[in-house]
Amino acid sequence: MPVKDNYQHNIEIGENLEYWKNKPVLQKIYTRFYQQINNYIDRNIPGEIVELGSGIGNIKLVIPDAITTDVFPNPWIDRIENVYNLSFKDHSVSHVLLFDVFHHIQFPGNALDEIYRVLVPGGRVILFEPAISLFGSIVYGLLHHEPVNYFKKIHWFAENNNSLEHQKYYAAQGNAQRIFFHSRYKKLLQNWIILEKKKITSLAYVASGGYSKPQLYPDKWLTGFQKLDKILGNMPCVFSTRLLLVIEKP
Repeated sequence: MPVKDNYQHNIEIGENLEYWKNKPVLQKIYTRFYQQINNYIDRNIPGEIVELGSGIGNIKLVIPDAITTDVFPNPWIDRIENVYNLSFKDHSVSHVLLFDVFHHIQFPGNALDEIYRVLVPGGRVILFEPAISLFGSIVYGLLHHEPVNYFKKIHWFAENNNSLEHQKYYAAQGNAQRIFFHSRYKKLLQNWIILEKKKITSLAYVASGGYSKPQLYPDKWLTGFQKLDKILGNMPCVFSTRLLLVIEKP
């Protein structure tokens, strides 16, 4: 896959906004995803709710008080933020949300350390990521433009700060599953409490075509696909396509 710079990535965000406007099914599916994220937000934890890498800012449909951020200035973004150097004060954030963002973070250790700094004690990080099941490996490996890189080395920390200041486009869709589900990476998360590791089956999402691919079923079939997802969800190792991960700062 050719390397794309962040400018090109911002162009894709603009394109995704147009796809979103013209896909009611996609809107309903994502709203359901956001509701699942919202279920893990504890309003008793003091501090701000922050989403990093907000894209087109749709999280506000379900979590209206979330502060949307990205590395690009767009009308729907509240703040410009770099995950490696956040502008939030120490112990000022209650929740950090990353929806399809973690697999774009080239140096997860640096990012998690910075998130740890801004979180209050008991604060949470909620991630929504691709699941590389048997079916998921086909979906993301063959039908998605971003690489899975399931066996490529993960660079937990950058070798120098220059790598953090000058970010290049990065994607490895398999990183979240590798880091959170494989025992070899367990020690990397020793500063965190893992509250949830959930594999989600969503054939409805896959067949919707996502943002850029054709929708494979009429809108009225969505309910039927969601019922099918409940059945297939009993075999997450085979059919899961999404991960919901929740970690907490002790």
